[in-house]
Amino acid sequence: MKIRAAVLRSSPAAAPFAESRPLGIEEVELDPPGPEEVLVRIGAAGLCHSDLSVINGNRPRPVPMVLGHEAAGTVVEVGAAIRDLRPGDRVVMTFQPTCGGCLPCAEGRPALCLPGAEANGRGVLMSGAMRLHGAGHDIHHHCGVSAYADHAVVSRHSVVKVDADDIPFAELALFGCAVQTGVGAVLNTCRVQPGQSVAIIGLGGVGLAALLGAVAAGATQIVAIDLSDDKLSLARDLGATQTLNAARDGIVDHVRALTGGGVDHAIELAGAAPAFQLAYAITRRGGQTVSAGLAPPTAEFRIPAVNIVADERTVKGSYMGSCVPQRDIPRFIRMYRAGQLPVNRLLTRTLTLDQINEGFDMLDRGEAIRQVVLFD
Repeated sequence: MKIRAAVLRSSPAAAPFAESRPLGIEEVELDPPGPEEVLVRIGAAGLCHSDLSVINGNRPRPVPMVLGHEAAGTVVEVGAAIRDLRPGDRVVMTFQPTCGGCLPCAEGRPALCLPGAEANGRGVLMSGAMRLHGAGHDIHHHCGVSAYADHAVVSRHSVVKVDADDIPFAELALFGCAVQTGVGAVLNTCRVQPGQSVAIIGLGGVGLAALLGAVAAGATQIVAIDLSDDKLSLARDLGATQTLNAARDGIVDHVRALTGGGVDHAIELAGAAPAFQLAYAITRRGGQTVSAGLAPPTAEFRIPAVNIVADERTVKGSYMGSCVPQRDIPRFIRMYRAGQLPVNRLLTRTLTLDQINEGFDMLDRGEAIRQVVLFD
């Protein structure tokens, strides 16, 4: 079938993207789904730094490629081997497909699925297939999703069926990445307990989702840190007990004074090594520092080795919020309905597909939390 999609044909691209137009809106060919694949009509797809990092070259991926990994939509057709989905079902995409059989999957850590990571790196679906074609060439898939298009063919292992007819697609899409990654980092990776202290460094869509998760977990002291005063203002509205501009002189000593020696959990969500250094510096003895931001592959940070032992410090990564998507996406939706995760407040604006380059300019300049391309 013919679909309309935003195709990235070369990377890196220079900002402003409204001028360089790295994402071209094209008519491309989409194959029918294979036996374990699903054809989905995309309802909405979010603009995320993970997509931006492919555009600007920070995370090299094969091109041409249709980007977009945070999305929700409606099942149109299912492959011959699928029995648990049917046309009309609402689904949320998840950007790490899972095989269910490798060691990480068997350990209950599907975010670390080995075949899924290999397929994502190659820009193919879990079957190894490429279902997108245009201008006489195959077009790669992004994170097994490629949601910047009106339709997508994805692996059955890349979607979660949800009972969410009452939730607008523009909000539902956020559960695929921002909510999974941010809320999951708090509830799954850190396992924040009521009464503990948390610092969130980086207040984009994922960072503010983490802040919502910290509030829902019952953290009594939540320190939000960013370079944007507008984002700090929103963080206060969402439940941060203290907000600090990251450029403030003496910020480490200030946080330690505010928190009696440092926070129990410091979570870096800026995707930058200096932010992780700050997170480590404001973690208390016996506390843990978690990074869920994707820094460029060349970024490095240093920590004093003696602190790991003498302070019994924990340093951890958190990919996809350590989530089990089939468990956590419905759980987070229930929390949203209960008023515990006001995800709708993360939505800055909706766009048409034709506005997507301008949307990435806003994201690149830090002027938006979450923007969503709306198809339905």
